[in-house]
Amino acid sequence: MTKPTISIDEFAKVQISIGTVRAAERVPETDKLVKCTIDFGEEEPRTIVSGIAMYVSDPETLVGKQLAYVTNLAPRIIKGIESNGMLLAVGDGESFAFLTPDRPVPPGTTAH
Repeated sequence: MTKPTISIDEFAKVQISIGTVRAAERVPETDKLVKCTIDFGEEEPRTIVSGIAMYVSDPETLVGKQLAYVTNLAPRIIKGIESNGMLLAVGDGESFAFLTPDRPVPPGTTAH
């Protein structure tokens, strides 16, 4: 599915940052959701809820990984949990993959 063309000014509004997963757990009573605590180098870590449980058999394996997130979305309540960002990933099924830096970077490093 091709989405509408956007301008560079519209794209520039999206802040993509690398965060380090500090904790991860399944959201109780759901089939798809994982709640993660993410370090972006801010004063407090953020909670981000993602629909990735079908791709991650044990959420604990995410701890320590650096992943890409959209960090300037308005907060959203998902199953009673305030989520403050959105995980970026590609594909589905066998082609599912996280977007990760090719080497460690400081938490909060932004894409450009």
